[in-house]
Amino acid sequence: MPIQYYIILSMVIFCIGIAGVLTRRNTIIIFMCIELMLNAVNLLLVAFSKMHYAASLNAPNHATVGSEGQLFVFFIMVVAAAEVSVGLAIIVMMFRNTHSVDANFLNRLKN
Repeated sequence: MPIQYYIILSMVIFCIGIAGVLTRRNTIIIFMCIELMLNAVNLLLVAFSKMHYAASLNAPNHATVGSEGQLFVFFIMVVAAAEVSVGLAIIVMMFRNTHSVDANFLNRLKN
C-alpha cells in the first residue's frame, strides 16, 4: 500500500482531533481528542518506519534498520498511558469539586 494513504489517513485523524479539542467543552472529549492526535502520529511513525525498512532491505546490515519509528511509538504509548492516569485523576477531582466536566467552568475557579 502506498505511503500516501497512510499520510492522508493520519492527517484526517489528526484534524478530527484538533477540531475536537478546539470545539468541545467536555474535558473527557477533549482528552479523547488529544489521544486521537497521538494515535495519528503513531500511525504515521509506523508507516514511515515500514517504508524505511522496505527501502533498506538491500543494505548489508538491515537487522535493525527501520525499527526506530516503532521504538518511538512504544515510548509515545508509555507517555500516553501516564497522561491518561494523571489526566483522568485531574478530571475526577474536578468533577468531585464542581460536579461538572465543562472546560469553561474552570475559568470560574480562578477567583
